[in-house]
Amino acid sequence: MALNLRQKHTECIIRMLNLNQPLNPSGTANEEVYKILIYDRFCQNILSPLIHVKDLRKHGVTLYFLIDKDRRPVHDVPAVYFVQPTESNIQRIIADASRSLYDTFHLNFSSSIPRKQLEELASGTLKSGAVEKVSKVHDQYLEFVTLEDNLFSLAQQSTYVQMNDPSAGDKEIEEIIERVASGLFCVLVTLGVVPVIRCPRGGPAEMVASLLDQKLRDHLLSKNNLFTEGGGFMSSFQRPLLCIFDRNFELSVGIQHDFRYRPLVHDVLGLKLNRLNVQGEKGGMKSFELDSSDPFWSANSSLEFPEVAVEIETQLNKYKRDVEEVNKRTGGGSGAEFDGTDLIGNTKHLMNAVNSLPELTERKQVIDKHTNIATALLGQIKERSIDAFTKKESDMMMRGGIDRNELMAALKGKGTKMDKLRFAIMYLISTETINQSEVEAVEAALNEAEADTSAFQYVKKIKSLNVSLAASSANSASRSNIVDWAEKLYGQSISAVTAGVKNLLSSDQQLAVTRTVEALTEGKPNPEIDSYLFLDPRAPKSSSSGGSHVKGPFREAIVFMIGGGNYVEYGSLQELTQRQLTVKNVIYGATEILTGGELVEQLGVLGKKMGLGGPVASTSLSGH
Repeated sequence: MALNLRQKHTECIIRMLNLNQPLNPSGTANEEVYKILIYDRFCQNILSPLIHVKDLRKHGVTLYFLIDKDRRPVHDVPAVYFVQPTESNIQRIIADASRSLYDTFHLNFSSSIPRKQLEELASGTLKSGAVEKVSKVHDQYLEFVTLEDNLFSLAQQSTYVQMNDPSAGDKEIEEIIERVASGLFCVLVTLGVVPVIRCPRGGPAEMVASLLDQKLRDHLLSKNNLFTEGGGFMSSFQRPLLCIFDRNFELSVGIQHDFRYRPLVHDVLGLKLNRLNVQGEKGGMKSFELDSSDPFWSANSSLEFPEVAVEIETQLNKYKRDVEEVNKRTGGGSGAEFDGTDLIGNTKHLMNAVNSLPELTERKQVIDKHTNIATALLGQIKERSIDAFTKKESDMMMRGGIDRNELMAALKGKGTKMDKLRFAIMYLISTETINQSEVEAVEAALNEAEADTSAFQYVKKIKSLNVSLAASSANSASRSNIVDWAEKLYGQSISAVTAGVKNLLSSDQQLAVTRTVEALTEGKPNPEIDSYLFLDPRAPKSSSSGGSHVKGPFREAIVFMIGGGNYVEYGSLQELTQRQLTVKNVIYGATEILTGGELVEQLGVLGKKMGLGGPVASTSLSGH
């Protein structure tokens, strides 16, 4: 059976809400206990896409509060805490227990609680005489956000900046790598699988892969490890492949405009934790939820926007026909709206109509919701010429350049400052060689639009550094100096940033990540991936470098992007499972899910850290 992260994650949370008791087949506890739920902001974001208020009630949660809010005592009721194991949370729990706010305390930490904090919790509750209030302490390994069945985020912000920061020391880099590896470990524990790990050598991907491999090895040595259930499945058809990449592997995908429904809703309307706000017809804001419970979203989110608009129209017409049919059968009028007041007729037809009423009402709500979203998108598309940016960027990547007049027209035409900045950076990435006068004209156009050019300057710097690396290869002394500086500055992955058009998009516009994952899951010799690191945490250490018998093909893959993922890559990997015979399921995750604008802002921060960018630089990033 295919791995379903959303289902597994939800099961873990429901078990936690039921005081970590085993659940009966209906998914509830045998004995219903009314309780209070306390969480911090981070854990609220974990719960939000998975559990609704009605689900909380179903599992006996009558009240729920943020941990840092002032709360009144509720005696005789147990409290379930779901928080990160931070210093402030531990102190707050001790204070709550010493005030006897609740009958018993069931403490659940989102990741493994460090020994220091555990000792602090024990001594704090002991001193205040509240130790008997603490019923149980659990490490839940749930420190990630699941957005869809096959999509997750570690919700670790600005990782791209931290990994590429020229001023970051070894200690800071190690802390980031530890955080990322711990987050991935939580995902694997929740899925209950020990994967085979592949990644490009050098840079953050290898660092995370090696640390994760070590964590899994150490954990598998303990008797009561969390992976015992799956211990017997050794063939690659039952074990997934974990492919780890770094954002610089294919920077362009994170920046470009896209015209498919899901990426467009994320980029333009700011989809966050599966929710978004859209301006309503009467001026107020409407809030919508987009997840697997929405059949239209599930079926159409990977389509191009014009196809979605046609599909909304089709669904609306079908709804109207079905309403007419019900009205006809029950002898009602022929109005398109179905309000149930005209139901007269024989009992059988009446019963059928009554039974179809909830389904029709639900369909109408879904159609109205997507009509609202599509209308808001269309307004932005027209105002900003997003369709034109998408097409030109795609053509640039295919052709390896763009006509100068076309380039300047786009930069001086419609679009926000950020649209133009993203387009200018795509121009830089797509061209093999930099034309100095053309670049100066682009910079002038950006300054004219009052855009912050720090991100543009940063990518230009990396690009020129690449050129000087290639040019100086004859002179080994100067090359080693540049390489030292480059490795310090860009975490060893500069060459990947502008790896040329060939790596970025092949003729069928398949993303490099998708192409690589396809090759890795097939497990056949392939010059593109033969140099990739191979780690098998279940194999003896000596054979791990490639002697493991688990070579593939792999039915399932987990793809992880350090430094920020996006819905374009996610969609591309889901399409892979539709058209390819070997791999049946791909889970995609990242340190955070970013829009093109958010990634460009992070590039801008790096540009400023290097002292690049124009005078406008200080204004546009502040307060974000």
